[in-house]
Amino acid sequence: MSNPRVTYQDFAKTAPAAQAALLAMGKAVEEAGLDKQLVELAKLRVSQINNCAFCLQIHLNVARRIGVPQEKLDLVATWEEAGIFTVRECAALTWAEQLAHLPGHSISDAAYAAARAHFSEDELLWLSVAIANINAWNRLGAAFRFAPPLAKQAAAA
Repeated sequence: MSNPRVTYQDFAKTAPAAQAALLAMGKAVEEAGLDKQLVELAKLRVSQINNCAFCLQIHLNVARRIGVPQEKLDLVATWEEAGIFTVRECAALTWAEQLAHLPGHSISDAAYAAARAHFSEDELLWLSVAIANINAWNRLGAAFRFAPPLAKQAAAA
């Protein structure tokens, strides 16, 4: 087990404007009206890819609280083979993976067109903002090894 390099509380105390900006970005996505369960599935998948235990635990707790079925939480890492995700969820997870794996390549027109087949331009924009936001949180959580929160703590995040 890795020890935290910086605690989340110390991050919030030292960089309150950065924390507030990231939280505000998340709130903007929430207010955009995207399906909350779909957004949480995307955040979970990106947090798995980025190996961020802190964000993974937070979004597992949130997903449970908003009623994402346990089967989907159990299988989001292997969503392509699971056969239980909707076409729209699959499109969101594909897009999330595209945006999480950016080094060395850009997003192809084909990938964009595939996502647009399931999301309006506005929806895809907000889904992309959600993915960008969780990527930013993942980089902080992984870099500083924020300790995964307990269920009670995640409810407040």
